[in-house]
Amino acid sequence: QATIRQLFLQHVGQTSPAPLALHITKASGAKMWDANGKEYIDLIGGISVCNVGHCHPKVVEAIKKQADDYLHIMVYGELIESPQVQYAHLLTQYLPLSLNAVFFTASGTEATEGAMKLAKRATGRTQIISFKNSYHGSTQGALSLMGSEYWQQAFRPLLPGVLQLRYNVFEDLENINEQTACVVAETIQAEAGVNVPDKKWMQALRNKCTETGALLVLDEIQCGFGRNGSLWAFEQFNIVPDILLLGKALGGGMPLGAFIADKKLMDCFTNNPVLGHINTFGGHPVCCAAGMAAMQVLVTEKLWETVAEKEQLFKKRLVHPKIKKINRCGLMMALYFEDFNSNKKIIDACIAHGLFTDWFLFAPEALRIVPPLNISNEEIETACKIIWKVLDV
Repeated sequence: QATIRQLFLQHVGQTSPAPLALHITKASGAKMWDANGKEYIDLIGGISVCNVGHCHPKVVEAIKKQADDYLHIMVYGELIESPQVQYAHLLTQYLPLSLNAVFFTASGTEATEGAMKLAKRATGRTQIISFKNSYHGSTQGALSLMGSEYWQQAFRPLLPGVLQLRYNVFEDLENINEQTACVVAETIQAEAGVNVPDKKWMQALRNKCTETGALLVLDEIQCGFGRNGSLWAFEQFNIVPDILLLGKALGGGMPLGAFIADKKLMDCFTNNPVLGHINTFGGHPVCCAAGMAAMQVLVTEKLWETVAEKEQLFKKRLVHPKIKKINRCGLMMALYFEDFNSNKKIIDACIAHGLFTDWFLFAPEALRIVPPLNISNEEIETACKIIWKVLDV
């Protein structure tokens, strides 16, 4: 009889020639356990998904309650599904007044696709601008925005009319003009290895979009929901996007994405053509119930207020000759080593010692730290001790 590992390798679509193939059977808080009962501290959190931890009791309770009422009932947008309405309302209570209409999708990359369509439809323009070393998803539209030829070249031709600029470079903003439908940027570049922009550059980007009539789309799929020490990362730059992209932590561990804009803008999808943007599973009621429960935990406990202290604890403990630098913004951190091979050996050794982490798409020499926001100080101390133990070998 085939083992679960053999079945995994044989029947599940793979994304790399050598997957980790850890068989995780339980997860709670900031920890996971494999089929052998081995415990891991999770420094990935599903890649910024589990901001309130794995299997938070209130999230699990909300899932069970909604599952008892109904699951999928109809294409999103025609029927009133109270979990969607209630979650959309909750989100908008914690956003600027101009971000008042939520279009739910099933994932972050679908949120990117929807925002691209909305920008074209609303402006009548076709050019879209993104930035080098940016990541907005893997579907073909989002892939067209990806700031790396390595991942793009095998799938060309991609969307025409996409211009790539350098992130955090003032002079490149001059390329934004009256032909630009939108500029799509990560508020904090995640897969670039936690690349934090200059505050004045972000404000200049906002001003240039306003001057030219281009829509500013900020991607907070990875960095939203308190990860950077404020509920939304854009708050730290004193700007407001025209369209906000959310995903990952939005669903509290369930698949959910959204793009959020002013209702006048969003209503462009209702005519010429009608059904301008639709999807089957976006805003799935169980996912919305889970996401709303997670957000209620986040705002009730104000988890973002503990982020700075935990960031400083990581920073204080992670001083070692082999660590070349640390890029950080709240509980989104990148530890840089000599090269990818060095980093991969460190990651593998960390996993062997019960610390789960990985690397970044555009910074393969950097180790990722994006744990649940409610990771305890004790768990942080233990994680740092493991990293030290591995580095001292």
